[in-house]
Amino acid sequence: MNIENAQQKILKEIEDYDFDGRPFILAIDGRCASGKSTFAEKLSALTGAVVIHADDFFLQPFQRTEKRLEIPGENVDWERIKTQVLMPLSRGETARYCPFSCHTMSFGKALSVAPVKVIIVEGTYSLNKELAGFYSSSVFMTVSPETQLKRIAARNGRAGAEVFINKWIPLEEKYFSAYDLQKRCRYVVDAD
Repeated sequence: MNIENAQQKILKEIEDYDFDGRPFILAIDGRCASGKSTFAEKLSALTGAVVIHADDFFLQPFQRTEKRLEIPGENVDWERIKTQVLMPLSRGETARYCPFSCHTMSFGKALSVAPVKVIIVEGTYSLNKELAGFYSSSVFMTVSPETQLKRIAARNGRAGAEVFINKWIPLEEKYFSAYDLQKRCRYVVDAD
């Protein structure tokens, strides 16, 4: 499915959603450099949705153990996403969290997210098995390996691309495969 078709279907889902103080929560997961953030921002502009980035939940150094990283989908602090974001929002309560930066290895300023009608959680690992039950709908974004590598190199430089090729992409693919993520998502979007 292309981006425009997915966008129209999601907008229809949101239009038909019975908002009773509990938001429509959309997960956008998928391959790095497939356009998850861009798609989330586009949907946000059309719906007024608040976007929460899974990248704000990088693992802290003490969490980055070999044992944890051996398990597919454990490359994100899903425990914080669950307890600080998805649990409160699913109850119609305000979510409060501090984004964690892998660049500075520190927490940023505390953020609050009210349970507005539409919440988008975007980023690889946002559909971790421990989080999947909180979403009203889900999108898996994919991209060809060639396009993916071009986008990563443009965004992260050659050295950064090597890290993605050797570390991050294999971890993502292990997660996608282990949980058959494309088949579990309502929409699969080809972002080439």
